[in-house]
Amino acid sequence: MTNDASAPNRALVADPDPGRLAETVAALTAAGFLVRSAHDAGSLAAALKSEPSDVLVVDNDLREFLPRNDAPVLLLLDPEDELDVTALEGWTIADFTYRGQPPAFRVHRALVLIARAAERTRRRSEAESLRESLRKVSAAIRSTIDPDRIAQHLVKGIGEALGAEHVWFTTFPDTRVPQVSAEWNAPGLVPGVLPGELTGDIATFELAERLWAEAEVQPLPKRAPAGESSGAGAPGGAGAPGGAGAPSGAGAPSASVVVPVGEGDLVLGVIWIARPDTAQEWTRAEIGLIQHVSGNLAYGLMQSHLIGAQQQVMYKLQELDQAKTDFLTTVNHELRTPLTSITAYLDMMRSGAGGPLPAGVERMVDVISRNAERLRRLIEDMLTVSHQDTSGDLQLSRVNVGTLLRLVVSTLQPLADSRSLSLTVMHAPGTVTVQADEAKLEQVFANIISNAIKFTPDGGHVAVSSGITSDPGTVPSVVVSVEDTGVGIPETEIEQVFTRFFRASNASTAAIPGSGLGLAIAHDIVERHSGRLDVESALGVGTTVSVRLPLDTES
Repeated sequence: MTNDASAPNRALVADPDPGRLAETVAALTAAGFLVRSAHDAGSLAAALKSEPSDVLVVDNDLREFLPRNDAPVLLLLDPEDELDVTALEGWTIADFTYRGQPPAFRVHRALVLIARAAERTRRRSEAESLRESLRKVSAAIRSTIDPDRIAQHLVKGIGEALGAEHVWFTTFPDTRVPQVSAEWNAPGLVPGVLPGELTGDIATFELAERLWAEAEVQPLPKRAPAGESSGAGAPGGAGAPGGAGAPSGAGAPSASVVVPVGEGDLVLGVIWIARPDTAQEWTRAEIGLIQHVSGNLAYGLMQSHLIGAQQQVMYKLQELDQAKTDFLTTVNHELRTPLTSITAYLDMMRSGAGGPLPAGVERMVDVISRNAERLRRLIEDMLTVSHQDTSGDLQLSRVNVGTLLRLVVSTLQPLADSRSLSLTVMHAPGTVTVQADEAKLEQVFANIISNAIKFTPDGGHVAVSSGITSDPGTVPSVVVSVEDTGVGIPETEIEQVFTRFFRASNASTAAIPGSGLGLAIAHDIVERHSGRLDVESALGVGTTVSVRLPLDTES
């Protein structure tokens, strides 16, 4: 069919009877049609391929040669011809007339078919336009997790797409969705009056619940103009827009529909849509599209409620974490000041500033000094934890792994000797270096080796070794292992040893001192160096902690 309404209609007439063919062509031409003709199957096929037509007038003898197509078809029959009505379903729009009827009647039926085709095209276009508009509403609903914005997108989008006067939406109290209401009114109109079916919380819920259970919507009869309503100014119920006597635009009655919103077996809310009395009846396509949007609405509201709850939990956790960090920073500051004074006076006493120390007092001073040093390390660990999430970039340089390990072991050797432990070191041959923050890497190895000494019974063994490993397709790595013959870690607790302040149950039972920060700090520092820290342990046998770091390829 031509898109230009002023252009003449195009007809193709196919009839094996020359007289009737000429008669039909003449009548259509006189009615303003542009007409082409065919007299047999071959010429019909050629005409169909050459250019489109707005209507096909085809004799029944040529019907079987007519393919499926979108153009309307008018068949010419004899009264005694058998017509298989189902055969007409092969064409989009079809009708028939008898051969003996006047040519003018054929023209009339052809014009009716063209009008039906135009109306069908118009309806298709309107339906597609509505689908596209409501697709945009659904997309807008999915684009935000703010429940108020979701509700506003819904009422405004549906109102504009359907040419409505008023759209109102509300949810019911439910743990799965937020409590929200929204209203939209066409430009120039004041809030509309809710129908009686929606003017009470209980009545509204019961109506929506019934409709949701029946998978239906509720068309409501046209309302009387708002000026005829009684009780002007009375409220229209909880969440209702306007009042019972509020005017509605120009006072024209309007038809409305109630659509339930739900999920599973439970109703979550309700939508009310009112449009002008001049609008057509609600079509099945419109109702289906509105129900589809309501499904997206329910999903969007449930997601927004869930995400909102998760965000609140996250914000609370962030607040608690910041409070912990602030607490640790404050405690560290308050502890470091008196500890500095204690260690300073201990150093003065040992240097003889207060005179010679009796033998018994000197031993007491040694105990105080060791515990002061232990307290200092604990404070440093706590300070490191409080700065882990806010510390700046690593100060990278080339670090000789063998030299660093010898330094750490020599520092901790007195601690091992005091426990009669064997502390050995075995280095990889040659010079092995990594790109690392030397101070932080020293802290890693100090934490791991001191842990091994602390958890190994008197007379045990702690072995430190380093080597180079290279798996196929990977960058060569330096692996430092610290193996002890200590108490070990229960298998079910190994995955938790990198958690801040976590202490294995057997360590707590044995009253082995510690803060549970050493491995957590080491794990964080190693990961920031693009490395990996692994723990293998057998209860009562011992533990092996391995640090894997990328090898400095320029070494």
